[in-house]
Amino acid sequence: MPFARVLTVVALLTLICLPGTASADPPSRLPNQITDTARALDGGDRSEVQAAIDKLYDSRKLRLWVVYVPDFDGQAAASWAQRTATLSALGDRDVILAVATVDREYNLFSAGLPQEISDTEFENLLVNDIEPALRKQDWAGAAVAAASGLDSAAGGSTGGRDLLIGGAAIAAGLGGVYVYTRHRKRSRVKAGIEAARDIDPVDTAALSALPVEALDQRSKDLLVELDNALRASAEELELARGEFGADQTRPFAEAFDTAKAALAKAFTIRQRLDDNVPETPQQQRDLLLDLISGCGKADQELDAQVAEFDGMRDLLINAPQRLDALTQEMVTLSSRLPASSATLERLVGEFPAPTLAPVRDNVTHAKERLEFADRNITEGRSFVARPAGEQGPAVATIRAAEGAISQARTLLDAVDSASDNIRHAIATLPAALEEARADIAAADALTAHGGNDLASARAAASEALARAEAARGDNPLGSFTEIAAADVELDKAIAAAASEKQRVERLRQQLDQAMTAASAQVSAAGDFISTRRGAVEAEARTRLSEAQRHLDEATRLRESDPSTALQHAQTAADLGARAARAAEADVREWERRNTPQSPFGGTSGAILGGILLNSVLRGGGGGGGYSPGSFGGSSSSRRIGGGGRF
Repeated sequence: MPFARVLTVVALLTLICLPGTASADPPSRLPNQITDTARALDGGDRSEVQAAIDKLYDSRKLRLWVVYVPDFDGQAAASWAQRTATLSALGDRDVILAVATVDREYNLFSAGLPQEISDTEFENLLVNDIEPALRKQDWAGAAVAAASGLDSAAGGSTGGRDLLIGGAAIAAGLGGVYVYTRHRKRSRVKAGIEAARDIDPVDTAALSALPVEALDQRSKDLLVELDNALRASAEELELARGEFGADQTRPFAEAFDTAKAALAKAFTIRQRLDDNVPETPQQQRDLLLDLISGCGKADQELDAQVAEFDGMRDLLINAPQRLDALTQEMVTLSSRLPASSATLERLVGEFPAPTLAPVRDNVTHAKERLEFADRNITEGRSFVARPAGEQGPAVATIRAAEGAISQARTLLDAVDSASDNIRHAIATLPAALEEARADIAAADALTAHGGNDLASARAAASEALARAEAARGDNPLGSFTEIAAADVELDKAIAAAASEKQRVERLRQQLDQAMTAASAQVSAAGDFISTRRGAVEAEARTRLSEAQRHLDEATRLRESDPSTALQHAQTAADLGARAARAAEADVREWERRNTPQSPFGGTSGAILGGILLNSVLRGGGGGGGYSPGSFGGSSSSRRIGGGGRF
């Protein structure tokens, strides 16, 4: 059975027997030649890719299937593509380009390509055409490159006449293609610039999907906007500092200085981008994202101070009216003092002293706050009576009076609601204690996944539970409040630990699946090379050795570091597939050279399998010939697919 079919059967049986894991994009039957669950293509992109697919089929009768998914469901890219090809009943003239846009992996796979496509041409297609487009997140460009590259490679053996005709056609269409390409690029850049304006400047993940040209224009716009904002802010801040003083304007001055430093850094980055020293496209992207996010963050922090800054100035403008309103609020609260005192006396006779500890002195404190508010209102009126430019201190007195009146209201409200709160605590405390006990037990079951956060929250909840149980008779309200607060924090830690447990379990499922697939891939490649070692050269053997090394490393790290082990397993599967491809190419070349008419006769299979070795190499004398191999050193004894990370 050809190696391609052996490997397909092994991978198919392996993947069928693996336990399923939840994923949106497992291998499945492809409904058509463009599948895009990752939403990588817009309408124009899809049309462009479909045109390239149709052209390839019309020209070479090769069917290209393009698949964009967020990830490969925890499988190696090669395994995912092979499984999808099997489920989709694809044949020797079908090719899959599978791209994981989030995990940044891909694979170009076919059960068998035309003989005119050499391994070198295939490797060049991966390295020089597809991967560069993927690295720039030009998803449509990668598919078009795959179709064009396959078309060119499959047409490599055409005669001179066809080449002349093709050259003439290319020359005739070159001008049109150039104009179309430039127009399409301009359209994409314009759309990217429009999109950039709608993206939060600190959302670097969203910005990174835009073209560099769009990021460049957005960075320039932000520099101008922030520079203008800081110039206007400097003028306003200077006026406010003269009117209200350095203490009142300190928060605004600090925000201004932070934004000014961020702008200076942004101008430095812009200078680096504009100088004569070129940066790589990735360096340009990184610098632009740093510039945009820095300006965006500074701008937002400055905006966060606007309401308070305007409020400070409004307080002064409306100071007389605000002081009158505060006086009215103070009178209303003062009238509540006798009733709150009577309520407190009644509570003292009904509940134990520890229960009333939180509100026992509330009336006294409320009186003190109201007296403090009265003094500040009086001082505020005297400041407002001063000439313009000297009224700034009135703002501080107004804010002080507002704070004191607000606290006095809170103190009196607490006395008035204490009776209902205490009775509610008495009624619900038993259930709260029981819930805390249950959560502590749940935390114990997640100790291995919660880390220090869970341990700290559990300890705090246990201590709160002990105190609440001891004081439930004397201070039910305090006990209920403490145990409720501790249990909330414990619930958060439990939720995080449970999520981590699920992540680890899923990771281990993915690792089991990946290691099984990698083992099958490496084993199948090893068997193929071993039984055809008479023809297999160094490249295939090297890739197989590396695949085995990564598989061994995945086994070693399986328990201690499953995340790294998964990476090794996926790499092993990919290298195993590369080894198989290189080995099959070597065998095809050997079979091409050693035709049925060669002098080996019925021994060609034994020579291919390495059972018979050249006797010159085995020390058999100058007569040459072949002899069986034996123990000792060197002097003694096509499925096609490729891909990886981008």
